[in-house]
Amino acid sequence: MTPIRNMRELVERASALGPCRVAVPGADSKTALGAALEGEARGLVEPVLIGDRAAIVTALESYGADPARYPVVDEPDLDRAARRAVALVRGEGAEIVLKGSLSTAQLLRAVLDRDHGLRGPGLLSDVLVTEAPGGEPRLLGVTDGGLNVAPSLEDKRRILENAVRVFHRLGVERPKVALLCAIETVTPAMPHTAEAAALQALAERGELEGCEPFGPVALDGALSVGAARAKGMSHPAAGKADVILVPNIETGNALGKSFTWLAEKRVGHVVEGARAPVLIPSRAEGSMDKLCSLALGVLVARGGR
Repeated sequence: MTPIRNMRELVERASALGPCRVAVPGADSKTALGAALEGEARGLVEPVLIGDRAAIVTALESYGADPARYPVVDEPDLDRAARRAVALVRGEGAEIVLKGSLSTAQLLRAVLDRDHGLRGPGLLSDVLVTEAPGGEPRLLGVTDGGLNVAPSLEDKRRILENAVRVFHRLGVERPKVALLCAIETVTPAMPHTAEAAALQALAERGELEGCEPFGPVALDGALSVGAARAKGMSHPAAGKADVILVPNIETGNALGKSFTWLAEKRVGHVVEGARAPVLIPSRAEGSMDKLCSLALGVLVARGGR
């Protein structure tokens, strides 16, 4: 599989693998519903709509869609709607969950339920995918700006492994992972630098497979070969990151949203580590970004878990 180079290709590749059945709790959300309908039109997904039936019917009609064509699970309570979506996946009635008008916390409570959720054997983390700025067209990942607030060293290892699995499904055989910090040297005043160096050492000992982590590294040295050279960085992956592993959720959230609100780029993201792809786009994201998340979910679902 050749690497996917941009978000248009992401949707096209996923459409060739679909359709996947997607459960949408809180499906009266205009942007989530719009993405599901567009995804259906492109052969990506078959939506199962969960929430207040009257509100969903009204939303469908606003798009000119025939409500009779779509399975609707009438569940106005959003907490119960989240549980119904998860139960559909557990019962193999759906392959992906897309967050609608409910909050991320509401959906994740159902996903993380120990008895009835979608927990996998490892840690769940969010992987955002967008187009890398400048240079050769390619995708860029940011993780984790959505779930893990202050990850430990072991958490970062699992977050890294989740992101690497996602990028393997995007056709990147050996993703270069930038271990983001404020500087490129280890200093006791910045504990994240020591953890970045420890992760790079794990990779050098062969304990992190299928990827090439490097760090500690600041953002310019992660993305610009010229900046990396100016800083005297000798690692062969410097300036060529496929994935940026951030030190905490604040950094990841701000960096991820900067692609939308500053660079005006399309984004998609998927929660990896669960028994099925879970999509938790911001309620402020538009339908086309959520369509990209659906495409990413399809690629992850059909790429094997």
